[in-house]
Amino acid sequence: MNDNPLVRAKTYPYPIPSESFIFTNGRPLNFGPKDISSDLSYRTPVLAVGSNQSPEQLARKFPGADWGPIPVICVRLRNFDSVYSPHITAYGAIPATLQVSLGVEVTLFITWLDARQLVRMHKTELSSANYRFGKLNTIDLEVELGPSLEAVYMYTSTHGTLSDSGGPIPVSEIFARGRSRLGLNQVGVQRYVRDLLAPTMELDTFISESIADPEIRRRRSDQLKVYAQPFMSPSLTKVQI
Repeated sequence: MNDNPLVRAKTYPYPIPSESFIFTNGRPLNFGPKDISSDLSYRTPVLAVGSNQSPEQLARKFPGADWGPIPVICVRLRNFDSVYSPHITAYGAIPATLQVSLGVEVTLFITWLDARQLVRMHKTELSSANYRFGKLNTIDLEVELGPSLEAVYMYTSTHGTLSDSGGPIPVSEIFARGRSRLGLNQVGVQRYVRDLLAPTMELDTFISESIADPEIRRRRSDQLKVYAQPFMSPSLTKVQI
């Protein structure tokens, strides 16, 4: 895990495994034959659409051995895609959110969180008011391991989705079938935003300013709202925390 500020900002959403894993003691482990047979009824299935799919980011949010294991299950979600949110995080990245995208099948992960883990995840996602927690109902979801699901919980951006003339901009590092357009990686979307807001500025300087100065970060996020589309799924219901 590299916590150099520029590297952390520019490498979002960080390495994502190709199959389900158990996150425990700060690292991912492969599932054994009996692991998925353990009781999940006391856990909440929370869809990860950006960096929460990565063991590197989970290690930042759940450091050490005290949090217990988290089953992280690979899924394929149809008619949605992982796209960018029109805001900048405190660590300088332009993060992901979900958007309706008919005909697309996106590969994501579900984090099965117990009550204590869910409180911690809420703290990392909701404290800045950039995301809201909700339940996505009546979905077409194929699960790699564990029970089938017709609904999942998730965090969605309160700002909508970052869009250009072609619509919402997909996160290229997250695999999807059926996209009608190419996505951008983090450096690409940072360059796109820099060109909109400060076209003469060197890219690393632009990112470093976003990290160092909360007021600059807030102002830039506000400016990006001009390029936003709302989340368009009527099947999302807000959940009170």
